[in-house]
Amino acid sequence: MVKSFEDMQAASKEGFEAFTASSTAMTKGYQAVAQEVADFSKKSFEKTTAVWQTAASAKSFEKAVEVQQAFAKESFDATVAEMTKIGEIFAAAAKSAFKPYEATFAAFGVKAPAAAK
Repeated sequence: MVKSFEDMQAASKEGFEAFTASSTAMTKGYQAVAQEVADFSKKSFEKTTAVWQTAASAKSFEKAVEVQQAFAKESFDATVAEMTKIGEIFAAAAKSAFKPYEATFAAFGVKAPAAAK
């Protein structure tokens, strides 16, 4: 009976440590995403301001439209790239958060999912 209690206590401690490590990994991932979004927002705001100034000072309506069209394409491409980067950060965070549980799940025959490509 004493051995069973000690085993339960050890398992409980391992579970708590895994939870703590997993939570820490996810928190770091969320912090990385928040920083990335803040940086992107700042760059986007600065770029938008510069483009509006350029468009407002254009000599012709056609030139202003040309500036706006170039900005729209550049903004779309930058947003798609940023969303891809944020997705990669989330995937890395999830992988790090799962790592502490790998041994526990492996004991039940569960393997980590393969990375999608």
